[in-house]
Amino acid sequence: MARTKIYDTALKPETAVLISVITPDTTEAKAREYLEELQFLVETAGGITNGIFTQKLAYPDKATFIGSGKMEEIKSYIDAEEIDMVVFDDELSPSQLRNIENFFKVKILDRSNLILDIFASHAKTAQAKTQVELAQLQYILPRLTRMWTHLERQRGGIGMRGPGESQIESDRRMILNKISLFKERLKSIDKQNETQRKNRGEMIRVALVGYTNVGKSTIMNMISKSDVLIENKLFATLDTTVRKVVIDNLPFLLSDTVGFIRKLPHHLVECFKSTLDEVREADVLIHVVDISHPNFEDHIHAVNETLKDLGALDKPVITIFNKIDAYKPAVEEGDEGEEREVTLEEFRNSWMGKNSDPAIFISATNKTNVEEFKQKLYDIIVKMHNARYPYNNLLY
Repeated sequence: MARTKIYDTALKPETAVLISVITPDTTEAKAREYLEELQFLVETAGGITNGIFTQKLAYPDKATFIGSGKMEEIKSYIDAEEIDMVVFDDELSPSQLRNIENFFKVKILDRSNLILDIFASHAKTAQAKTQVELAQLQYILPRLTRMWTHLERQRGGIGMRGPGESQIESDRRMILNKISLFKERLKSIDKQNETQRKNRGEMIRVALVGYTNVGKSTIMNMISKSDVLIENKLFATLDTTVRKVVIDNLPFLLSDTVGFIRKLPHHLVECFKSTLDEVREADVLIHVVDISHPNFEDHIHAVNETLKDLGALDKPVITIFNKIDAYKPAVEEGDEGEEREVTLEEFRNSWMGKNSDPAIFISATNKTNVEEFKQKLYDIIVKMHNARYPYNNLLY
């Protein structure tokens, strides 16, 4: 009896090599952290990191970003391991992209292109899809001669997804016309969203903000009893979700926004500013921090910088230190040079002593201190509500 052959038709994940240049203004620890984040981005896009290379340089090489010796070393590794793509932790110029691809003979991505690919796979609404297409076209425009040959053909794989990642013929006018069209479409969508916001009435509006993957959607589900997507991926939430929430008979609107990230190129921030209208127009911000992350204080700074860009730093803020169940004591240098561990309680007392904004330490997963958080949120909202509607004070 003839044996039936079985073929594996499943798509195998693409393998990637990550590359970073360590300049004098970047510490090795900081470079490692950025690379860990880049690795997470690759995993989110569906790839597997197969190797990491770093090089110390005064500044990136103008032609190939890294030195010729390092290029040869990486080329040997790519050929030996049959690597599918190389991902750089910084944005490459069109000439660098062209030179590097000609040398390595594999797909080359930079951080911007990788993030755009993730955005393309996660965009669900018309607004998010249009923003992704616009950002992709703005990225493609200076790289036309290398990347695209025809408008309608498409390629698959990481860095090639989404309606804006079509192979586009070398016609700048066509690209510029499409960019203009998408900008007009976004203006129309923004007007529709503005009308929707006005139609929600005058309820107090609360927005969840924070670094990506800190647990905002978990908190959203916990408070609003809704079913917002939760994934252990960067940018799992791309579209803003708004829910009506009631605490002790007091209704308010709660929105879950896209997570922030460091080293996000300026043109991407610009494209997605309209997605963050809920942040600009919110009455209260809930800044969610993953306290179990070793660099959570850097994340706080990154979020505050983005809020500053949005003109939203002057709003009342409740800082939520989430994931206390996974907190690992930080190590700091004592007065006499010795190293000591900082417990969660010590950090809590230190933070509360240095900052005037209310801060709650919770575990959304284990429901630890959740009632304290809800009570603090209620106290702030009811105070705002009573100031806005003094004739209703007796109700709350």
